[in-house]
Amino acid sequence: MFISDVHLGSKAAKADFLIDFLRYHDADIIYLVGDIVDGWRLRRSWHWPQSHNDVVQKLLRKARKGASITYIAGNHDEFARQFQGVHFGGIVVADRAIHETADGRRLLVIHGDQFDTVVHNQRWLAYLGDHAYDAAMQVNRVITRLRQLLGLPYWSFSSWAKVKVKKAVNFIGSFQTVLSEEARRSHVDGVICGHIHHAAIESYGDVQYINTGDWVESCTAVVEHFDGRMEILTWAHLLPEALDEPFIPMLIEDRVVQAA
Repeated sequence: MFISDVHLGSKAAKADFLIDFLRYHDADIIYLVGDIVDGWRLRRSWHWPQSHNDVVQKLLRKARKGASITYIAGNHDEFARQFQGVHFGGIVVADRAIHETADGRRLLVIHGDQFDTVVHNQRWLAYLGDHAYDAAMQVNRVITRLRQLLGLPYWSFSSWAKVKVKKAVNFIGSFQTVLSEEARRSHVDGVICGHIHHAAIESYGDVQYINTGDWVESCTAVVEHFDGRMEILTWAHLLPEALDEPFIPMLIEDRVVQAA
């Protein structure tokens, strides 16, 4: 199971959705593909509600129950890069990893910010963009609240804008191409990344590009089935039976959907 861009510590994080997702899905191998904690926003103002603690507890419990969990550091949680190879409660920190699928393919697992020229070379512009993203997420929250009042399902304005704004579409396409080229240079069969909050499974010639999406806008994760097939799962609403259920850091075995 591959999860990225949770942004714990930000008001935009859909922690309740992720907790619900983790109640119903389990895996022997879990990759946290960067930006799990949002250090940028925590430095500006502290925001850490109980639901964010609950996500951490849920992941630590999976590690204690035997899951192999690798934390790939991203740009928002770049502080973790200084702890590569260190284990925290059974979770190991890395900058990148190679995952071998059930059908024998080798996939590079990396957050992807290393190939974003704005983040890498123009940090001030990245911070400016981060503030603009905050504004977009505030619009998202207003729209979400209105849709809830009208009895409509969750819908992400910012995700919709990405596929409508030409520059955003061009950036996504360039990012996918660059990451696919990195997979070729690394002599692997594909790449699994995050960073741009746009879930996708695409083929670029002989290389597969997979993006896990995020838990701020689209609430998506990527899972590998026992035959090696990769799939994007979307969890954009809490299941009815979990709405009034208090969080208990415990796997309910008869509700778990197993992924390789």
